[in-house]
Amino acid sequence: MSKRRKRVRDKWRNKDWYPVMTPSYFGNVQLGAVPADNPKKIIGRVVDATLYDITNDFAHQYLKMYFQVTEMDGKTAKTVFKGHEYSRDYLRSLVRRRTTRVDTVINVTTKDSYGLRVAVSAFTLNRVKTSQEIAIRSVMSRIVGEKATVLTFDQFAQEMVLGKIASDIYNEAKKMAPLRHVGIRKSKLTLQPTEMVATAA
Repeated sequence: MSKRRKRVRDKWRNKDWYPVMTPSYFGNVQLGAVPADNPKKIIGRVVDATLYDITNDFAHQYLKMYFQVTEMDGKTAKTVFKGHEYSRDYLRSLVRRRTTRVDTVINVTTKDSYGLRVAVSAFTLNRVKTSQEIAIRSVMSRIVGEKATVLTFDQFAQEMVLGKIASDIYNEAKKMAPLRHVGIRKSKLTLQPTEMVATAA
């Protein structure tokens, strides 16, 4: 007996494409479009891009960014900045022999109660003493913490990704040792105020 062939449904035919936009503090730039048979299914999805996709500056290709869809505005998906990180190739290119890499991870809360985990790295021109490493880490933690206290999440995300916070750290930490590069190599959004309200309820 021959088996009756089942009709194969074309899943893509029933799906629409929805444009995904960066938040206003990153210019409301379209990152692309995602397919879904129901727009509600898009909420919660994380979309990745590079900073180059947002700024059109070729020098920004090394930085990967992540945005999470939080709501639908008609057929447009609105997002929140979820975090960023250096590409592996770029991070590898920063490591040199006979130099010191100084790392630290800081958990901060912004002025408007967003929580972030921030990883900062400094690369020296030559090997440094342990006491210098400790001093550089202290500067990293202090400046990132102070910035979070006075900036909103939108402002903090901009200054972090565009290098303003790293520049402030560099200008202070270079007094402890000659530095080749300072950067916030990774960040992750860990808490949003709406989650805090929901938890309290």
